Amino acid sequence: MAKKKSAKAGAVSVRSVNYSSSPLLASPTPAWRSKFLVAMVGLGFCALIGRAVYVQIVGASFFLKQGEIRYARTLDLPASRGRIIDRNGLILASSVRVPSLWAIPKDFDADKKQRAQLAKLLGMTPKELDGHLDDNPNFVWLRRQVDEQVAKDVLALNLKGVHQVPEYKRRYPEGEAAAHVVGFTNLEDKGQEGIELAFQRDLSGRDGTRRVIKDRLGRVVEDIGDSVQPADGRDIELSIDSKVQFFAYQRIRDAVAQNKAKAGSVVVLDAQSGEILALSNFPSFTPNDRKNLSGDQLRNRALTDTFEPGSTMKPFIAAWAMETGRVTPNTVIQTAPGSINITGSTIRDAHPHGALTVAEVIQKSSNVGTVKMAMQMQPREIWELYTQVGFGQKPQIAFPGAVTGRLRPYKTWRPIEQATMSYGYGLSASLLQIAHAYTVFARDGELIPVSLMKNHDTVNGMRVLSPKTAQSIREMLHMVCGPGGTAPRAQALGYSVGGKSGTAYKQEGKGYAEKKYRSWFVGMAPINNPRIIVAVMVDEPSNGVHFGGDVAGPVFSEVVQQTLRTLGVPPDLDVRPQIVQNAIPAEEESF
Repeated sequence: MAKKKSAKAGAVSVRSVNYSSSPLLASPTPAWRSKFLVAMVGLGFCALIGRAVYVQIVGASFFLKQGEIRYARTLDLPASRGRIIDRNGLILASSVRVPSLWAIPKDFDADKKQRAQLAKLLGMTPKELDGHLDDNPNFVWLRRQVDEQVAKDVLALNLKGVHQVPEYKRRYPEGEAAAHVVGFTNLEDKGQEGIELAFQRDLSGRDGTRRVIKDRLGRVVEDIGDSVQPADGRDIELSIDSKVQFFAYQRIRDAVAQNKAKAGSVVVLDAQSGEILALSNFPSFTPNDRKNLSGDQLRNRALTDTFEPGSTMKPFIAAWAMETGRVTPNTVIQTAPGSINITGSTIRDAHPHGALTVAEVIQKSSNVGTVKMAMQMQPREIWELYTQVGFGQKPQIAFPGAVTGRLRPYKTWRPIEQATMSYGYGLSASLLQIAHAYTVFARDGELIPVSLMKNHDTVNGMRVLSPKTAQSIREMLHMVCGPGGTAPRAQALGYSVGGKSGTAYKQEGKGYAEKKYRSWFVGMAPINNPRIIVAVMVDEPSNGVHFGGDVAGPVFSEVVQQTLRTLGVPPDLDVRPQIVQNAIPAEEESF
């Protein structure tokens, strides 16, 4: 009964509350507040609708792309780099698939022992490995282009976060013998030197692509879209004969060692086509192992080094003197007393010769006789002749670093400079340029272009001399290699040869070093119908002998014999059981 009374009393008290008299409810509410709230709600809906329109319509492609980035990947399908082959199809450079190791450092998990094992396999110390992994939390190369066994041993450790990917690595079967011709690539398979650099675009081809979906662990789940297949690089066929190249390299390497020289080079040209059969230099390097390389090893000296060609220029002066009717091969030139004065400067022969025919001037390499012929000419004549045969001109050869050399305009020549240029001082050229110039004599007066690419077409030359003049010069060059000449040691067993030796002081600063020489020999064989031209240069011989006929001549002889046999050229001389060149004393060369 009491409970009913209390409930009734409560109900009465609630009903007795006068809400209209409450001070909170009695305060007036501004009308703008409700309108503001309604407006804010409306604006919020408008913003949501605008955002939806932007995401779904305006920026749809962007958001689709961002979403795809989270799961889709584009994998590169590397193209195989083209091969470099010699004229006979033998491989000078090729690409092979090798494994490369990489890691995701943030996923990498290994204990101390496993880290030590991994570091040992990678050729690192544990500290170096740790520093390597700290470079980037998402990706680092552990070691690129490793041996198959190394990759297998690393993967056998079953380390989380360590992965393998195939790449291409270049192999160079001819090693250091052809290194300066072929060149090499870097880890990204980009050409850095030689033919690898010159034909980078042709060799590299075009990489392909593959679109895939990957899971969070980086595993390929599914292919999406169409794949673009890689286009492999084009093979490059060189004019080089790898057998001739290897033999020429061996001979110049041995000559450098025997003469305690600084360096050496050999160029072998096909006199009929202008193709370069060999381009060898020493010192060299191994393209597959390029640690601690120096500039001396990398330089292709036959193309990049220029020097004053010395006595190898004398045949050109004699040729032009005959071509213009000033002399004949039998014209006598008085060289006594063994010297000549040109505007106060004295030019000397190694020793007095007296009266010499033009042929004997070349045979005995007389400076005085050559100068007397040159001083009958106008400077312009000599300059035009030298220019026509390629001196002072950049070689038209597809190879990086081939130099132009130096040949000053004839209008600036003083009489003494005209005289010295007649026997090879005052201008500069590379060994390839000298070998190229001698095609004029080998091709009966025509200068033919040289090439490092195998030539399948007939080569047309530019007429410089008459056939009669060129043949007369060849006879003089043949005399150089015989009794009374400066290079009897250049004779080749079974083959008639002809050429010109050269010796010159090396330039140092603005003058010449008294005891530093360059020695060279350039010639051709067989002499009546030349098939090859061989040029040899030895830099700074220091074993007591420095004349070109004694230092470079023997290299020429050996390279000629081996090359002509390789090319299948039959001997044109009776092969005797003994070689007479060592028994014939060489004429001391004037330089």
